[in-house]
Amino acid sequence: MFSFFKKSVVALVAAVMLLSFSAGTASAATPLNEQIDALIGTPYKSGGTSTKGFDCSGFTQYLFAQFNFELSRSSVSQNEEGYWIPKSDLRPGDLVFFNTSGKGISHVGVYIGDGMFAHSASDEGVTKSSLDESYYKKRYVSARRVLWEELYTQMTSEPAA
Repeated sequence: MFSFFKKSVVALVAAVMLLSFSAGTASAATPLNEQIDALIGTPYKSGGTSTKGFDCSGFTQYLFAQFNFELSRSSVSQNEEGYWIPKSDLRPGDLVFFNTSGKGISHVGVYIGDGMFAHSASDEGVTKSSLDESYYKKRYVSARRVLWEELYTQMTSEPAA
């Protein structure tokens, strides 16, 4: 009897922990997250700008075009749009830039919240990564806010229930 009770308690605690973890990491059902989730797994393609394959700036350009927002083509030129913001002020929809080549801005992604960003990685295609992953943390350069408030609200608001 005691063994059954002990196993039941352990199972209950494990279930609660799993549900708590899942709830804390689930993406909010916003138009931005839905668009990104639909593109996850799209392969990386150098120079790619379509769902057949994206490079990093092709991904951000395509993603923002789904909301009728035009971004320039390269990560370097996208780093000149909008205005600079500190890493501590990031909000979903901000562009995040990295120096992955050792020669300045060479990679871009879209911040999605909770320290995470979406991007097209050369080894994975469209994926989500943490800004705290050592690879990206060492290579982070800057962030830019390009969305005006009305478009930000449209892209990041959860639908009414």
